[in-house]
Amino acid sequence: MRLNATLTAVTERIITRSAKTRTAYLERMRAAKSQGPARAHLSCSGQAHAYAATGQDQSKLATESAGHLGIVTAYNDMLSAHQPFETYPAAIKEAVREIGGTAQVAGGVPAMCDGITQGEAGMELSLFSRDAIAMATGVALSHNVFDATVYLGVCDKIVPGLVIGAQVFGHLPAVFLSAGPMTSGISNDDKAKVRQKFAAGEIGRDELLKSEMAAYHGPGTCTFYGTANTNQMLMEFMGLHLPGSSFVNPGTELRDALTREGGKRALTLSALGNHYTPVCDILDEKAYVNGIVGLMATGGSTNLLIHLIAMARAGGIILDWQDFADLSDIVPLLARVYPNGLADVNHFHAAGGLGFMIGELLNAGFLHDDTKTVAGEGLDAYTHEPFLDGGALTWRKGSSENLNDKILRPASDPFQETGGLSRLTGNLGTGVMKISAVAPEHRVVEAPARVFHDQDEAKAAFKAGELDKGDVVIVVRFQGPKANGMPELHSMTPFLGIMQGRGQKVALVTDGRMSGASGKIPSAIHVVPEALDGGPIAKIRDGDMLRVNAETGELEVLEEGFLAREAVVADLSAYQYGTGREMFALFRNSVTSADTGATVFGD
Repeated sequence: MRLNATLTAVTERIITRSAKTRTAYLERMRAAKSQGPARAHLSCSGQAHAYAATGQDQSKLATESAGHLGIVTAYNDMLSAHQPFETYPAAIKEAVREIGGTAQVAGGVPAMCDGITQGEAGMELSLFSRDAIAMATGVALSHNVFDATVYLGVCDKIVPGLVIGAQVFGHLPAVFLSAGPMTSGISNDDKAKVRQKFAAGEIGRDELLKSEMAAYHGPGTCTFYGTANTNQMLMEFMGLHLPGSSFVNPGTELRDALTREGGKRALTLSALGNHYTPVCDILDEKAYVNGIVGLMATGGSTNLLIHLIAMARAGGIILDWQDFADLSDIVPLLARVYPNGLADVNHFHAAGGLGFMIGELLNAGFLHDDTKTVAGEGLDAYTHEPFLDGGALTWRKGSSENLNDKILRPASDPFQETGGLSRLTGNLGTGVMKISAVAPEHRVVEAPARVFHDQDEAKAAFKAGELDKGDVVIVVRFQGPKANGMPELHSMTPFLGIMQGRGQKVALVTDGRMSGASGKIPSAIHVVPEALDGGPIAKIRDGDMLRVNAETGELEVLEEGFLAREAVVADLSAYQYGTGREMFALFRNSVTSADTGATVFGD
């Protein structure tokens, strides 16, 4: 199938824009590859330190040139998505010994949960944790003793941080391993309804907790299609997962087999063999375009509009929001997974999942098939599914038909002709909106503004009955990366849903983030310039008429002389201390804007 013309044009634009920085990056990777791992050149004392605790592998490391695998893990047993990683290193070590290799845990990286910190001070560390994870990855691999790497991570900032770190060591092969989603509990729709009842004061906290425990009930990723599961999708579309492995549940024989195979596969891609495939060759401009296509076709998390830009820049590739907007205009929406539908990721996987989607997008000319992956050349391998045949792991061609058209559709009959995200511009600046779950009748809101400086103020106004009358655009500002680390504002979702449900036209405008689970409320988020930089959002007053139009991409204040006003200055001292925030002052002072990745690794 001939590639879509817009896809080709966007890709060429990215290649041209990135030529200088990409060339410099690849030259650094070639130089690192030529130097090779340092373990053979370490002093005797250095080698003794490196091998002292390796037990049965000690003599092999000291005397042989068998491949050595570095494991970077985000394991902790407080996060359900990362708890399964506890057993992965031992399984990987055993597996690579079968092919003559060795492995060590190179280091651990922090992993925090946005679900736990929603509405709490800790959320202000969340976005910055991505760059801290990248730094921790650098520390883990700085000993320079490995031929290849595997990365154990799932959730919101963890995978992007690991990808940034992996690209800094891009001369090494890298395989990313998932833990998979927890088995399905109560439906996400039922969970959301209970949250709304609690926000409305109709039920008590005991009933809310009972509902939440029934939804989040075991090891594995949360089952809604938020940032964590969007990350897993990306790792397949971009060729860093084994095919079909993203949504296999933890604790199953198939999951264990995929873990073992991931370790082996990483070593077979090292420079010691005949199939050298470093991660710098996999994550090229076409791979990132494929990732954006996957984001649009699945209606994925808005957080990736920030993360993908930061990830790409680590490999010398420069993306911008216009690239996302142009691809969203042509990529059809093929999936309905909560919050964009009622199904969870287990239902999505059973209905045909990523294999079906990749096949459809390839056949329709919406994906580059000439990319390198950990499974070999091209994306066709990712239309296959893993199975156990007599205990041995194998892959078979996946279904060419979707098994539930309420969850998955072919490219010829999509849920909508365009992707799940929209770019908004106007005299308020530039923002983005996830529209895949926003009903068409809610995509245009023209209403007076009600302005707040944090989400707690907005929630208090709702509880006091101040937001009961008429249509309204809720503006929550001073929530950008420089102001307070750009926390998600998902704890506002229940009361915004109540307002919409009782017939009010309501929209959110913010320089902060919403959760990857943001859904039915039209939300213009990531607005730049942010309020702390004196952006137009800092000039809005209560009662100003605003237009938020996802259909035409408008983000406007309809008041004459609006831009001539002085920007409001806020007291941000409450954001500077407590729950570790004081340690991240350097990040707040040096972070780039949201549209350039909100990263401390600036140009």
